[in-house]
Amino acid sequence: MKRTLILIASVLLAFLGFSNFGLNNDGFEISKQIEIFVSFYEKLNQNYVDPLNPGDLMSKAIKGITKELDPYTKFRTEKDILDSKIRQSGEYTGIGSGVFTKKGRLFISEPYQDFPADAAGMKAGDEIIQIDDILVSDFKGQAKDLLKGEVGTKVVLKFKRQGQLKTTTITRGRIDVDAVPYYELLSDNIGYIVLQKFNKKASSETIAALKELKQRGATKVILDLRGNPGGLLTEAVNVCNIFIPKGQLIVNTESTVPNNIKTYKTKKAPVDLDIPLAVLVNGRSASASEIVSGVIQDLDRGVIVGSRSFGKGLVQSTKILKHDTQLKVTTSRYFIPSGRCVQSLDYWNRDDSGRPVRTKKSDYKAFKTLNSKRTVYDGGGVLPDVIVGREKLSSIARALNRERMIFNYATAYYYNHSPVDVEKFQFSDSDYEDFLAFIEKKKFVYKTKTEDLIEDLEVVAEKEEFDKAINANIKALEKSLKGRKEALLLEHRKEISQLITDEILKRYHYREGMLENHALNNEEVLTAQLVLLDAPRYKKILGKKN
Repeated sequence: MKRTLILIASVLLAFLGFSNFGLNNDGFEISKQIEIFVSFYEKLNQNYVDPLNPGDLMSKAIKGITKELDPYTKFRTEKDILDSKIRQSGEYTGIGSGVFTKKGRLFISEPYQDFPADAAGMKAGDEIIQIDDILVSDFKGQAKDLLKGEVGTKVVLKFKRQGQLKTTTITRGRIDVDAVPYYELLSDNIGYIVLQKFNKKASSETIAALKELKQRGATKVILDLRGNPGGLLTEAVNVCNIFIPKGQLIVNTESTVPNNIKTYKTKKAPVDLDIPLAVLVNGRSASASEIVSGVIQDLDRGVIVGSRSFGKGLVQSTKILKHDTQLKVTTSRYFIPSGRCVQSLDYWNRDDSGRPVRTKKSDYKAFKTLNSKRTVYDGGGVLPDVIVGREKLSSIARALNRERMIFNYATAYYYNHSPVDVEKFQFSDSDYEDFLAFIEKKKFVYKTKTEDLIEDLEVVAEKEEFDKAINANIKALEKSLKGRKEALLLEHRKEISQLITDEILKRYHYREGMLENHALNNEEVLTAQLVLLDAPRYKKILGKKN
């Protein structure tokens, strides 16, 4: 069956190219492959030992094709199309809560303040057992989709909280997802704006926040793009336009297909060309976030603070297919004003394990900013002018998140402690010791790639009859590795404590409370403030004379 899917995928790939090539170039070969595919599938369907499901088989074949290209090229069903429209518009109807699935179980991750789930008393950590008359454990599809529905309709939820079974009725409403969930005037007249999504409201909400902060006295501004995965390219251009003059080149897209070669320039008068600006990014800032931060850097318009961004320099477009389906396909690479592309992974050249090759630092190409002629580089995301914080979570932190240990601990903390203060709350050393005891009790298992290799070594050694000879060495290595894993929990105490702090603050004060705490205590935000307050340093970074 696997070989069948590979063959189908190969032929379908040829078919996808057929409309572009027509009967020119490789047209004959494409036509030939389509004929082979039709005859192949006909004989397969007539002769295979069991009945075949054409829809299921073709879906797997299409996924096989896109998997060989890049993670952004995808086949979209009707549901996928709807989800995409929700992300882009920032609006949908439902209960107003984040949810996640763990081993077939459905949990509330975060009720959104003042929306239906919150009004009904739902809390992070609640496990939804039944939605109306449907048991989550029996439902074969995405149970979270059952929470959506028309405005004004009711849904009855049975859920578990701290071992107790409860029931609530929620009236669905229109959920408005803010692109800018938080902004505030900090000390020394510094405006702070968190932009978390590049949906259709990104630029309008950022403009509104900036104007209000200026009215309240802001003379400098921090734009926080950390954790922003991107979104609409046009909104990235519009956000740049807030600080960049009309008519300025923002992005060029390049492609082998002429129709996908485009130029994007600012179209409106800017809001403020002169206000000192710091932009925050990290390893989860991607795509549109990298356009904004990269353009601000290329044009010497502001200082970039944080850690190296993700490195997504690819652009996708949506193509309409038959039967209410779509193809989201990577159509081009984008290049910002200096001429660089920040794409970090080469999906068309892979290593022996099939993973895309990451551009080596030694292979980065140098470019110059347009005004001060500072040197900037391509190939690895946007490198900040002032580096602070981690580019990525440590492996131990990722494992804790993956197993929901931090999430579950924050839930337990909420039900066993009195409310915490947004401004002053700190996760203490004794709290961290309590967390270590919690994950030990929950039998947290952190399996490393090194351990996987050791297991492979044991299997091979047994086959080659070396197992007895090296068994003692393997046991010593395993013991050493166990001690090293325990040490990682102490080495990354600061990072893990911050993640726990964020979860705890959301429990008591929602996401806004977490962001308020960041504004007052976060290392990257404080560093950006120091840079903006030090005018000579700010100008020096941008290559400007005092």
